[in-house]
Amino acid sequence: MSFDEKLAKLVVNYSVSVQPKDSVFIWGNEKVPDLIHAIYIEVLKQQAFPTALVGVTGLDELLFKFGSDEQLKYFDPIDQVIAEKIDKLIIIQSPQNTKSLNHVDPERMRIKNSTPENLEFYKIINKRESEGKFSACAFPYPSIGLARDAGMGLFAYRDFYKKAMHLDEDDPVKYWKTVEKEQQRIVEYLNTIEKFHVLGEDTDLTFTTKGRTWVLDSGRKNLPGSEIYTSPEEDSINGFIRFTYPAIRMEHEIENIYLEFTEGKVTKVTATKGQDLLNAVLKIEGADGIGEFAVGTNYNIKKFTKCMGFDEKMGGTIHMALGNGFPETGSKAISTIHLDILKDMTSSQSKIFADDKLIYEAGKWKI
Repeated sequence: MSFDEKLAKLVVNYSVSVQPKDSVFIWGNEKVPDLIHAIYIEVLKQQAFPTALVGVTGLDELLFKFGSDEQLKYFDPIDQVIAEKIDKLIIIQSPQNTKSLNHVDPERMRIKNSTPENLEFYKIINKRESEGKFSACAFPYPSIGLARDAGMGLFAYRDFYKKAMHLDEDDPVKYWKTVEKEQQRIVEYLNTIEKFHVLGEDTDLTFTTKGRTWVLDSGRKNLPGSEIYTSPEEDSINGFIRFTYPAIRMEHEIENIYLEFTEGKVTKVTATKGQDLLNAVLKIEGADGIGEFAVGTNYNIKKFTKCMGFDEKMGGTIHMALGNGFPETGSKAISTIHLDILKDMTSSQSKIFADDKLIYEAGKWKI
């Protein structure tokens, strides 16, 4: 079985669990035809109905360069169809150049993401997902751009990719089902807790999760899997945190982010690079609050690669997201933004307390 066939089976049969008669939308670019073909075939084998949209590299750059504000605000009717009609969405992320938008004015990026139509899109998606009527899986796929960002050659990156995805297993689906079973015990414990306290370098943060649910992503929503996440009570977040790794927003890097919170809202923000972009993000409706708190548990990912699909799963890290929350957790946070920011937790001073009990220290669970 080829690399692409193995990945296609994992995505179609496990991650989004395509069922007969499902409408399945496959989104990729012209650089990954073999994988699109493999996914398309696997969807057909499940007696479902695939549609593929194959994009052309560089169109976003052209839109920002030549488009008017009115064109930036244009809401593609295809997105409306996806939100209202599609059962399963598969998104392949394989950029050839991850720096193509580095020159774009942050304000123009804000304009593109701040329309009422975009916000309504996320509301519909969140509602249908919470009702079990929609599921999606987005995942990176080896490309020259991703390999370059990770500081690797393309062949080394493919080896890293196989280990992170566990495609080197004889049966990757069986492996991820085992992860799901083993880590579910942690989720069940966390769901008995109401108050959390996070300590670390320049970090002293508290929040509560009463009435919220912790969820394990073992490759169901994103690949690779292995993160445990929730959406804190929106007004419960207080304190401060400094993030170790840069946030990536539309190919821009925002470095050394420091945030302070009072009753769930960002009250102070600094960054040593990308401050203007971060300020623009925070102006977007709902982006000044937290939609996610998560712990990465994939210890096969051992380095930061500037691809959040991998980085947020890295064992020994936590991440938080500004903006949109997850309906399956009980979140009420809705925004067109979901900006993940990552913190290393492997130092001896890094700890998480649950109802005053130490449950995580120096990158490892204590429960």
